[in-house]
Amino acid sequence: QVQLVESGGGLVQPGGSLRLSCAASGSFFSTYAMGWYRQAPGKERELVADISRDFITIYADSVKGRFTISRDNAKNTLYLQMNSLKPEDTAVYYCKIQSSTRSYWGQGSQVTVSS
Repeated sequence: QVQLVESGGGLVQPGGSLRLSCAASGSFFSTYAMGWYRQAPGKERELVADISRDFITIYADSVKGRFTISRDNAKNTLYLQMNSLKPEDTAVYYCKIQSSTRSYWGQGSQVTVSS
């Protein structure tokens, strides 16, 4: 069983930075693929970034060059460093772990980019 707790969301001005963290409990953390998703009002949840068990990363075109996903297996923690934030980045951000059998989701963190 896996449980995920997110932190680091909040309000930031355009051009600013935030770092989201997702702390996991459970077994086999290092064997899981993990990712960050976001959902803005009126839109479907979309993939922001993904990192495999081998630390291979994938980014949505909209965040490429601005966001960095990373994982620390020793700390059972997933991170999303967000730089050069734009108002269109405003959304609820969810971390996700994909095990061999099912998906696990964090509770969601609100990120608001506004002046």
